[in-house]
Amino acid sequence: MMKMTKNFTLIAALTLAFASMARAEEATPAPEAKPDNEVSYNAAVVSDYRYRGVSQTRLKPALQGGADYVNNPTGLYVGTWLSTIKWVKDGGGDGEVEWDLYAGKRGNITADISYDVGGLYYYYPSNKLSPSANTFELYGQITAGPFSVKYSHSTTNLFGFVDSKNSGYLDGQFNNEVYDGYVLNLHVGHQNVKNNGAASYTDYKVGVTKDFGVVSVALAAVYADTEAYVGKGKNLGKTGAVLTISKTF
Repeated sequence: MMKMTKNFTLIAALTLAFASMARAEEATPAPEAKPDNEVSYNAAVVSDYRYRGVSQTRLKPALQGGADYVNNPTGLYVGTWLSTIKWVKDGGGDGEVEWDLYAGKRGNITADISYDVGGLYYYYPSNKLSPSANTFELYGQITAGPFSVKYSHSTTNLFGFVDSKNSGYLDGQFNNEVYDGYVLNLHVGHQNVKNNGAASYTDYKVGVTKDFGVVSVALAAVYADTEAYVGKGKNLGKTGAVLTISKTF
């Protein structure tokens, strides 16, 4: 009788153990597999459109939006993005829109290190600047955890600078959650404008981002150590606070 009781107790214990494991599996569902093809859209309002530390809107707000397509099995992607701007007109040209077109490939080198390579064309419709503001860059990025390093290389003149082909921009970033969904954003970059040393500079950013579900909000302090970029008497690289409210859907 005692042996039968022990066996029954063992069977009951094993049954409870398997039931607990089943409940644990039910409580932690496996992540959903991504579809082969994904399309997403984004829209934003910014208090100042800063690109590489320099205001593109004379320290004024901008409206922005874009769309992206990615093929997840291959990592190939294409996208487009637009923003209102002021610097082309301030520079004696025409047009108030920047239209970006890009394509590339993302993937993993190891389980912890990823890469992103591609090309980006900055198009300024009817800009009428000479040389043209239209610019094409090739880029490559390596990411390891919260750290990333990216290099962009122009194969055309850079944003209207004379004889500036083969200019380069190197930047490093750190983005990591620090508390309850608040992500710390740190950035430093250096823009080298080929044959235009006075226009070369280093820029910095310290900020924080929080996704509230309905929208994502980012607040950052931005600075570029140059006084070569001026719009109607305003230093476009001076230290400033930038507020961004965005949504991806």
